Amino acid sequence: MTLWQGRLGDGTDDSLLAYTASLPFDMRLAPYDVYASKVHVRGLARGGIISQADEATLVAALDRVGAELASQAFTFEDGDEDVHTAIERRLTEIAGDTGAKVHTARSRNDQVATDLRLYARSELCRIVELVVALEEVLEDRALSAGDAYMPGYTHLQRAQPVLVAHHLLAHGWALSRDVARLFDCLERTGVSPLGAGALGGSSLPVDPGWSAVEMGFSGVFENSMDAVSDRDFVAEALFALALLGVHLSRLGEEIVLWTSGEFGFATLDDRYATGSSMLPQKKNADVAELARGKAGRLIGHLAGFLATLKGLPLAYNRDLQEDKEPLFDAVDQTKRGLRAIAGLVATMEIDVEAMAVAASDSGATAVDLAEWLVSRGVPFRRAHSEVGSLVRKAAGEGRSLQEVVGADAGFGQEEEALLDAGASVRRRVTAGGGGVDAVAVQLGRYRELVEADRVRVGELVCSLPVKGW
Repeated sequence: MTLWQGRLGDGTDDSLLAYTASLPFDMRLAPYDVYASKVHVRGLARGGIISQADEATLVAALDRVGAELASQAFTFEDGDEDVHTAIERRLTEIAGDTGAKVHTARSRNDQVATDLRLYARSELCRIVELVVALEEVLEDRALSAGDAYMPGYTHLQRAQPVLVAHHLLAHGWALSRDVARLFDCLERTGVSPLGAGALGGSSLPVDPGWSAVEMGFSGVFENSMDAVSDRDFVAEALFALALLGVHLSRLGEEIVLWTSGEFGFATLDDRYATGSSMLPQKKNADVAELARGKAGRLIGHLAGFLATLKGLPLAYNRDLQEDKEPLFDAVDQTKRGLRAIAGLVATMEIDVEAMAVAASDSGATAVDLAEWLVSRGVPFRRAHSEVGSLVRKAAGEGRSLQEVVGADAGFGQEEEALLDAGASVRRRVTAGGGGVDAVAVQLGRYRELVEADRVRVGELVCSLPVKGW
């Protein structure tokens, strides 16, 4: 069944139906469509457009359709172009001519936009919950790391020792920005387009403001043309998920490095590792590797959808059917990735002794010696040059920087002690830096932030109040 068969006389060609059909992927909008349709029906009765008897019949029929969909007893037919058509067809089978009244004062344009916003709001809520759960994992790991230290890197070369907690919290702060972005996205997703019609509203007395409140939206459209053509919320969601994917990718890359034999900083729990079909000794960080790989997929969804939007005239165009598959896939991949990464990070064993050994190379504390000279009145550029010469000498003679400093008549035991293992992180005082005292303050602030995120997530309403779903 098509919803325009009265206008077009001959049957629709199968090739057109095959190319334009969205049912294979938009079936996941079914609960949102049933829910929004019930609100729409109540709005029609409220405006005196249909009788209360018709309202009761339609709501009961929609409840039945919802139950059939939820139990997978619903039968889709070859002529069902999309999930909205299928639901209306079944509604008419149940309620007869009364079922045909459900689409009064409504277009598929505002119907689809409403369903997709309801879906996006629900799924983004769940993703925020999962990001906060990963924030909590990093908080726990940072707390348990205590005063353990490791090399901090620039250009993937050892740069300065930092606390392990400091390194872990760096990923946590990135995730906190993802949480903030997702909340921002949820706010702009919470605008109801129902009542905008095809593009110009309706001559019938429906109340878009009332239906917006009933569906839990925080706002209602101001311009009906914008309402049916706006997919900014999809693009924003794809961006937020792509950047979240980038952050998971960076965390995944470090886990791949840490668990390699060359680093030896961590060992994966067997439940979050895979093996090799040929090499018996292998223990692979596939979850972390896929976090890297799927980031490219998420970025691709964003770039592709922005290209779809860029040339569309107002108002609705069928191009907008391409909003669903990238969003659905991005949501699926992000949820799976967050669960797997959280489990991997929570269970991996961190070898703090191996990290400390790697961080104890006295060359990694060269800047501390330079800053000590600065504290004695030496200009930093000169101090940098002098210490750089000592580093070059140590490398050329195959000795540690500490040995070279200890043998230099210009330095004494105080300077040599600056290069002791672990001394650097105890001396670091900059707020927000990797030193012991600064990280203790930072950890307290991070815990407060995670608690605030947890409270905020607890206030979200992520599930639709739909019977049977």
